[in-house]
Amino acid sequence: MTDPHISGLSGKIVHDEIVPARAPWAHHVKQGETLRIVDLEGNQAVDFLIYSAADDSERYSAQDTVAAQGNLFLREGTVLLSNEGRPLMTITGSAVEYHDTIGGACSCESNTLRYGHHTKSQHACVENFLEANLWEGRGKRDIVSNINFFMNVPVEADGALGIVDGISAPSLTVDLRAEMDVIVVVSNCPQINNPCNAFNPTPVRMIVAA
Repeated sequence: MTDPHISGLSGKIVHDEIVPARAPWAHHVKQGETLRIVDLEGNQAVDFLIYSAADDSERYSAQDTVAAQGNLFLREGTVLLSNEGRPLMTITGSAVEYHDTIGGACSCESNTLRYGHHTKSQHACVENFLEANLWEGRGKRDIVSNINFFMNVPVEADGALGIVDGISAPSLTVDLRAEMDVIVVVSNCPQINNPCNAFNPTPVRMIVAA
């Protein structure tokens, strides 16, 4: 039986993993390999950071990426640039129209501010990023503005950012080709106080094809 989640991927599958709801994930992706993120159950935000494997002081830059493309949202064809202005990865395919690069990652502090003191103990993306980065010796200072795949963060008429229902659905995907050897760090977002995960965080699947 054909696996629909790998349809269209060329080359050998070199990594295939289910990331549980609310969990961190990190993986080295070599130049030329494609990482496919599968939103298994739909409406799941995937917070995403990229570091150069050769020198992790070079990492994803939201500012450079947005300035280069002249648009806030990430789409098929977007080149994800580093703080050195070099391509890290390219979005080569996307089953949804756009992805967010300005909404940031939830934290215990932001949860408390937005949703009340009773949320302070809830797990958040910043803690996932910190855990995954610590596996390779990076710390909190290495967490930069991140990408939110499948997350819907419209800019309202007054300039404020909204967080609304996602635009994904079960089994939809986004593909990223590595333009250099990179380290990808993910928080499978644990947020339960806004609709970015439909108030119900769910697993995602990470597939790497050589």
